[in-house]
Amino acid sequence: MQRLRLVHVASVPEFFGFLRGQISFMQDRGFDVFGVCSPGRMVAEVARRENIAIYTIPIRRPPAPLSDLGSLWQLARLFRRLKPTLVHLHTPKAGLLGAIGALIAGVPARIYQMHGLRMMTTKGLKRRILKLCESIACASVDRVLTDSHSVRSLVISERVCKQAKIKVLCSGSANGVDTRVFSRCSKVVELGSTMRAALNIPTDSLVLGFVGRVVRDKGIAELVGAWNALRSEFPDLYLLLIGPIERDNPISSSELSCFREDDRIRLVGRVDGDKLPAYYAVMNVIAFPSYREGFGNVCIEASAMEIPVVATRVPGCLDAVLDGITGILVPPRDAVALADGIRRLLKDRDLRRQMGQAGRERVLRDFRPEPIWEALYKEYMTLLSRKRSVLPQHRHRGPDAG
Repeated sequence: MQRLRLVHVASVPEFFGFLRGQISFMQDRGFDVFGVCSPGRMVAEVARRENIAIYTIPIRRPPAPLSDLGSLWQLARLFRRLKPTLVHLHTPKAGLLGAIGALIAGVPARIYQMHGLRMMTTKGLKRRILKLCESIACASVDRVLTDSHSVRSLVISERVCKQAKIKVLCSGSANGVDTRVFSRCSKVVELGSTMRAALNIPTDSLVLGFVGRVVRDKGIAELVGAWNALRSEFPDLYLLLIGPIERDNPISSSELSCFREDDRIRLVGRVDGDKLPAYYAVMNVIAFPSYREGFGNVCIEASAMEIPVVATRVPGCLDAVLDGITGILVPPRDAVALADGIRRLLKDRDLRRQMGQAGRERVLRDFRPEPIWEALYKEYMTLLSRKRSVLPQHRHRGPDAG
């Protein structure tokens, strides 16, 4: 029986953490799945965890014409060798190079999934270049997916992609949230207590959390400003930051010094996804002051853990947080408004509990992974059914298959 070949392409191996569960779901439905990304220390770990072969090709995030041409040639060559039925492209540079490479190699079906719009935090020539690259990627594929309805509206209004070509699956998000993992069950709560002790945070202290890449576009400057405003007002408040410090789009040296020198700040760094729930269990409130998002998956992970979120009113976060219900939305780049939102939640335990419970209920209703995977599978098959020569004998081995 013929099995279809699906290749996911992303700039970095860490991205495959966003596809947990999805890859095995597609394998069970008759796809042989492969990955392509830049070399990195996590490649072997991801390949082992997802049980797929991962091919490494350097894909640099910033513009690099000579390097990009080399990457494009390697991608086209790899696609010719693997002969995929479908490529699913993620992240801007991988989307651009992968779309063109797949077109050159004659890959029958091509999907580009936009996990945000990087050009929205740039100006001038750089913004025009990024917009052109996104437009070329969208024009070179059969279907464009995006993680949120607000980003879809933005992409259409900016004329990056035609309205008929771009869609959102279900209520949005790239992969949903596994609510069995992200849950305040007794085991996770106990692990959180152990983690709190290991971090030397007193049991009765309040903890403000941040989860994400520690880069400028995540609103780190405003987070530092809000922290400085709240620190003396709440002497039992701690700040817990989870995520890698990256050189691309770096934060300032003064912000980094603040994180490293303040005795009530815990800068943990990158954390494996399996350990994230225990860190969430330490937190009382999450701050997510990002300037741009595709969706803001951290927000629904926090909601699944019954933690209210103070996030920015930007595309992506508009879908992830229901203002006044599962959290509070504040203007971007506004440290005072961010501090006000956090302060309101720190002072009101009942409001934190109410928003946390509402967030958990919403995630259970709208963001479970399985409906998103099923919708994506149907999108794959709908697209492939238009390629008449691709599906002559394909059958999936789903849960009811013999």
